[in-house]
Amino acid sequence: MTKLRTIRALGLGFSASLLVVTMAGAQMPLPEAKPPDGVTLFKQQCATCHTTNLSDAVRQGPSLLGIVGKSAGKADGFRYSTGFAKADFVWDEARLDAYLANPQATVPGSIMAYRQPKAETRAAIIAYLKELN
Repeated sequence: MTKLRTIRALGLGFSASLLVVTMAGAQMPLPEAKPPDGVTLFKQQCATCHTTNLSDAVRQGPSLLGIVGKSAGKADGFRYSTGFAKADFVWDEARLDAYLANPQATVPGSIMAYRQPKAETRAAIIAYLKELN
């Protein structure tokens, strides 16, 4: 009889603890996930090929330090594709947005393989690049 009471008590205790945990979870909402900022997105998606300073060695792409307001295809020390050799525009937010969405459509002959379909991700990266000016 004592064994049966012990088993029942354990069962009731376990059930009660599950109920408390379930109710606590229902009462305490999880914080919303914060979207990554431009710095984080740049590091995750751009930094493999680009730097944001002039002291690092040139990578597959040119440094993007001060890119907003610069002439396309004209960075010193970088050998551009034929598409950029013919480019005749200055980088602004609209051009950067279009380029990040579809590089080859914006600059025919560009060899950048990266494409970012999400407007909010492009906007965060561009905002970070603007901060570097």
